[in-house]
Amino acid sequence: MNPTEPPAVSGPAPSSSTAWTGAAALLFDLDGVLTPTALVHERAWQELFDGYLAETGHAENYRSSDYFDYIDGKPRFDGVRDFLASRGITLPEGPLDDDPAHTTVHGLGNRKNLIFNHIVETNGVEPYAGSVRFVQAALARGLKLAVVSSSRNAPAVLAAAGLARYFPVVVDGQVAARAGLPGKPDPATFTYAAALLGVATEDCIVVEDAVSGVQAGRAGNFHSVIGVDRGAGRATLLDAGATFVVGDLDELL
Repeated sequence: MNPTEPPAVSGPAPSSSTAWTGAAALLFDLDGVLTPTALVHERAWQELFDGYLAETGHAENYRSSDYFDYIDGKPRFDGVRDFLASRGITLPEGPLDDDPAHTTVHGLGNRKNLIFNHIVETNGVEPYAGSVRFVQAALARGLKLAVVSSSRNAPAVLAAAGLARYFPVVVDGQVAARAGLPGKPDPATFTYAAALLGVATEDCIVVEDAVSGVQAGRAGNFHSVIGVDRGAGRATLLDAGATFVVGDLDELL
């Protein structure tokens, strides 16, 4: 596979002998790619907005499709804004560290974070076995690895899942905020991670399960974009710009 000419999206996924050709690094999303914490995020968002909509007496309930339509892959506070906008709701921003009890954009975002952390602390994190095998195979091939996540909890999740040792570079929501980087679907966080690894973007493969993340990979000058279908749908990820889509990363081994 020529790094500047990824295979047509209508074709089959590359074999293990072609998927890596020309690449020097892999840039992984975390939630839904390496760990099943996307499911925890879904649960935390539903608990947050079920409670908020009930408290405010809003007629339109939270739906499971709302997560993929307005929230998945985005920085937390963008997810709050976009979901509220879908219901015609505008709230004050509040300070970044606003009290989770406050009904502001930042207050609701911080409340969601408390819910997420409680679930993780209670249940722990078990990484996808196929993803672990894929990461180990990538390291054996000499590729450099980074995690690029909109979550501000990425280091804690990586540590809880026993994956931190594999990733010398982690660009999460906190790093992005400090560096003034826009979130996905802008490619800036992936580009930043490539620079920290010392690898040209065209030599980096983006690995994503979220539409906004795939769009970010497509928008940047990257080698290719591996879509991992954990619920968004194969056709949806291809339409967003994935070079190819797999159900699990060990399909490429």
